[in-house]
Amino acid sequence: MSGPALLRTVLEQLSVLMVPLIFLGIIGGAMVRRVKAYESFVSGGREGFNIFLQILPYLVAIFVAIGMFRTSGALDYLSELLAPLTVAIGMPPEVLPVALMRPLSGSGSLGLATEVIQAAPDSYAAKVASTVFGSTDTTFYVIAVYFGSVGIRRIRHAMAAGLLADAAGILAAVWICRIVFA
Repeated sequence: MSGPALLRTVLEQLSVLMVPLIFLGIIGGAMVRRVKAYESFVSGGREGFNIFLQILPYLVAIFVAIGMFRTSGALDYLSELLAPLTVAIGMPPEVLPVALMRPLSGSGSLGLATEVIQAAPDSYAAKVASTVFGSTDTTFYVIAVYFGSVGIRRIRHAMAAGLLADAAGILAAVWICRIVFA
């Protein structure tokens, strides 16, 4: 077996064993430190559930806002309005809804990216949509849920930084796809 083939085989076997090894490592570490693993797990689950209850109102609010944005036609209108800009930077117009939805919703933008990919799986637009999806984050969701759950009210600078990072991710995705795929 050659070097690359052997390495691939070793990595495949290691990846299959990784989750059980991590699990055994956690349990072994708990035994060595005499930590009651099950009680700690249940306690952590209780804390996680309490955090979920704290962020639930923020989740509901952001999902309602996203639903209104999509069903009102505002996303389509904004996409048509910005289409000349997307063409100027080299982004296929059908990718713009993915870029606009991504800061709002991961699942919404995944649905839009899936539509672009299913329309033409190996197209330039599908590659750009995939890269934009992976290069940006759900900025409004993160701010609404996480900042809201800990009571942070002054979000102006975090919002600007997050949206600037999203814009940089979109531009970089288009630029890299133009170099690699066009």
